[in-house]
Amino acid sequence: MSKSETWAETGVGAIVLAAAAGFLIYALGHATTGSQAGGYELVGRFGDVGALATGADVRVAGVKVGAVSRIELDPKTFLAKVHFTIDKGVKLPADSTAKITSSGLLGGQLVAIAPGGAADDMKPGAEFQNTQGAVDLFGLIGQFVRSPSANGSTPAATPSAPAAPAPATTKPAADPYPG
Repeated sequence: MSKSETWAETGVGAIVLAAAAGFLIYALGHATTGSQAGGYELVGRFGDVGALATGADVRVAGVKVGAVSRIELDPKTFLAKVHFTIDKGVKLPADSTAKITSSGLLGGQLVAIAPGGAADDMKPGAEFQNTQGAVDLFGLIGQFVRSPSANGSTPAATPSAPAAPAPATTKPAADPYPG
């Protein structure tokens, strides 16, 4: 390998590292969560959080209004306690509901909030009274596939004696291709 090839490879490597550092600085400068934007915290308790993770989106009508800030297990009720950080400009009615759902067939999990109709708003630290945990889509599909009534039939009873053979026909069928 010549000296000029070594310098060329070193130069290309430096350019790649500089571009990666630029992307990292840009991403860190433009990444905001609800807490960085001065949001407030709400809490929800769920029977199953599925694959929900810290940093997952919190959405109202498909619009991101916050993020999941912490997930922990309540040792008394064995429910998952999920803390959300909601943007300070978003005021949710006190009777709003929270549901863990997926962002698509193969997408990640998020929290979808359905606003209620109450006149008063949820205060910082308030807890959702109505929540729905994650649904295991593959488990539901597996139950449907394995279900004996899925195809409209019921399990057959085991016969005690072998079935009788079908009666033989006395008249042979006509040949569709004569000659």
